[in-house]
Amino acid sequence: MAKPRPRLEKPTLDEYLDKVTLAEQATQHVLKPWAGVGLGLLFLIVSMIFAAAYVSEQPGYLIIIAAAAIAGYMAMNIGANDVTNNVGAAVGSRAITMTAALVIAAVFEVAGAVFAGGRVVSTVEAAIVDAAQMPAGLSFVWVMMAALMSAAVWINIATWSGAPISTTHSIVGSILGAGVAAAGFSAVHWVSLAGITASWMVSPILGGGIAALLLAFVKTFIIYREDKIDAAIFWTPILIAAMTGAFAAYLAVIGLEKVVDVSVVNGVLIGLAVFVLTIAAARPWIIRQAQGLDNRNQSLRKLFQMPLILSAALLSFAHGANDVSNAVGPLSAIVANVNGLAILETAHVPLWVMLIGAFGISCGLLLFGPKLIRVVGEEITKLNPMRAYCVAFATAITVLLATSLGLPVSTTHTAVGAVFGIGFFREWYTRNSKRRLEYVRQKTGHMDFERRVEHSPEELHRRRLVRRSHFMTIVAAWIITVPFSALLSAVVYSILAALFI
Repeated sequence: MAKPRPRLEKPTLDEYLDKVTLAEQATQHVLKPWAGVGLGLLFLIVSMIFAAAYVSEQPGYLIIIAAAAIAGYMAMNIGANDVTNNVGAAVGSRAITMTAALVIAAVFEVAGAVFAGGRVVSTVEAAIVDAAQMPAGLSFVWVMMAALMSAAVWINIATWSGAPISTTHSIVGSILGAGVAAAGFSAVHWVSLAGITASWMVSPILGGGIAALLLAFVKTFIIYREDKIDAAIFWTPILIAAMTGAFAAYLAVIGLEKVVDVSVVNGVLIGLAVFVLTIAAARPWIIRQAQGLDNRNQSLRKLFQMPLILSAALLSFAHGANDVSNAVGPLSAIVANVNGLAILETAHVPLWVMLIGAFGISCGLLLFGPKLIRVVGEEITKLNPMRAYCVAFATAITVLLATSLGLPVSTTHTAVGAVFGIGFFREWYTRNSKRRLEYVRQKTGHMDFERRVEHSPEELHRRRLVRRSHFMTIVAAWIITVPFSALLSAVVYSILAALFI
C-alpha cells in the first residue's frame, strides 16, 4: 500500500515578502540601465524646448531645434566618455569616492563651459571648413548636422565598448568628412587643421612630460627625504599655490574676458597674489593635517588628498572650457548660418547654446560616466594620491594653455598621456634612481638589490608598471577615430543632402 504524500507546509508571510523583495531587486537590476536612457531622452526633450524658447520666431527654427537635440546628445556622450579622464586618477587613487568625483566634475564642467568656453567654440565652428565654399542654400547647415550626428554615434559606440577615445578627434574628423563630401578638399582650412592636428600630437607628450617632472619633484623633495612629513609641510602648500595661482591668472585673462578685460601683465600679478595668499592659507591647514602622522609614505597620501581634489576640479573646469566646443561649436554654426549671419572666428556664441553643451556634458557624466573612470584611474598603472595629483595638475595646465590659444586639444590624449608618463617614469626611476636604490637598501638591508634588478629578467618584467596591452589598445582607438568619424560623417551628409537639399 502506497504511503500518503507528506503535506506541504504553507509559505509564511516572511517567505512571501522575501520573494517580493527578490523580484523587486531583479526588476531594478534589469531596468537600471534603461533609467539612464530615459533620463537622457528627457534631457534631449528639455534641450529642444529650451532652444524653441529662443528661436521659435527665427527663420529655420525647426532645423535649429533639431540641431539642439543632437548637440545635447553629443554633449552627453562627451560627458560619458571624455569627462571620466578628469576624475579617473582621483577615484583610482582612492582619494575621493565615485559620487564626490561626479559631483565635483559636473559643477566645474558647467562653470568652465559657461565662463571660458567661447574661444575654442569659435575654432570648431569656423576654422575647419570654409562655409563660403559650400554649395548654395543650407549645405553648411547639413554639414554641421551630419558632423554632430556622426561624432555622437561614434562616441556612443566607444563608450559602451569601454574605449576612452578622443571626442575632439571625433568632431573634427566628422566636420572634415562632411565638408569634403559637400564641397571637396578645397573647402578645408588646411593650415588651421594642421595646427589642430599638431596640438593632438603635442598634448599627450606635454601632459606626460609635465606629469613625470612633477612626480620626479615629489619623489626627490618629499617621498625620499629623511623626514617626509616636514618636507610635505613645506612643499605641499607651494604645490597647491602653484595650481591655484595658474588657475587664477588663466581665469582673469581668458576665462572672464566676456565680463571684464584684464591685460596679461595684470593677470600674472593676480596669479602671483593668489599664489602668496594660498600659501598663507594652506600651510596652517597642512600642519593640522600632519599632526600625529607617522613618517612613512602612507601618511603622505592623506596630505595629498586636498591638492588632488583641487586639481580634479581645475581639470574639470579646463575640460568644460575646451571640450564644450565639440558639442556646441557645430550648433553655433548652424544657428548663425540659418539666420544668414557670417561665420567668423569672432562670431558671438549664444548663451543658450553654451548652456545646452554645459549641462549636457554634466548630464552624460552623472548618468553614464562611471563606466570609463576605472579604465583611466585603475587599469593603466597603479595610482596613489601623489601620482594622481601629478596627472591631474599636468593635464589641467596643458588643457588650460591650449584653451588660451584657441586649440581644441584632446583632453583624453592629455590625461591618458599623463597617466602613461607617470607609469613609464616610475619604471625608469625604479631601475635607474641611485637615491631610490640607496633608500631601498637602507630599508630592506639587501645590498645586492641593484644587481638583482639589473641582471634578473623576471625582476625587470615584474617591475614593468604600465600595462602594455592598454597602451596599444588606446593608441589604436586614437588612430582609428578620425578616419572612421570622417567616413561616417561623409555618408550621413550624403543621405541628408539627398533628402533635404
